[in-house]
Amino acid sequence: MRSVVFALALSPVLLLNAADDHADVSKRLQAATDVFNEIMSTPEKGIPREILEHAQCVGIVPGLKRAGFIVGAKYGKGFLVCRTASERWSAPEAIRIEGGSFGLQIGAGETDLVFVVKNHSGEEKLMQDKFTVGGDAAAMGGPVGRDASAQTDAQMHAEILSYSRARGVFAGISLDGSTLRPDKDDNHVLYGENGTPRQILNGDVRPPADAQPLYAMLNRYAEAAGGHNARK
Repeated sequence: MRSVVFALALSPVLLLNAADDHADVSKRLQAATDVFNEIMSTPEKGIPREILEHAQCVGIVPGLKRAGFIVGAKYGKGFLVCRTASERWSAPEAIRIEGGSFGLQIGAGETDLVFVVKNHSGEEKLMQDKFTVGGDAAAMGGPVGRDASAQTDAQMHAEILSYSRARGVFAGISLDGSTLRPDKDDNHVLYGENGTPRQILNGDVRPPADAQPLYAMLNRYAEAAGGHNARK
């Protein structure tokens, strides 16, 4: 009897925690949408549309944390979407990026990160439990502006092109040494038990309603052949 009473007393707390978790993930998804829209709304300083139109996947991490002097630490949470076999965008997979970097990093701050996965080989690596950028997948800072012809030969052969925005400056950035993995907790909030990376990115999971604004931005700047995503 006591266990039943305890369970009934605990239920409202669990429901409130679940609601808070969903609100946090939804807020982060909206932040990712806003970051992508703000970056692409200035074509002269954004990602070349030709690169986005041929992208297999797009990842967005709003507010990547940076800290340290000389040796910096990075940590951020965001989302990844990929083109499915039907050429629509997959449901957003929650991801986290972590890792150290070396260079002249003074003080702390936040950086918005966007990365483009150029082919299926790169997408397959993103489905791993964890992979290292630059080690498991060739990556480089991407070209900025309207014209993708500014790519160097090395950028053309990279599997991942990455970009950052800090203090209003948008530019290509190297993520070598960073690790990227699925955020299992956030994926569980969005999809329950059905949210494995492969299920999500292959298009086998129904996208949440909160993802529709992100699809609108992606289809505006990198429309898939299948047109905009509709609720499945």
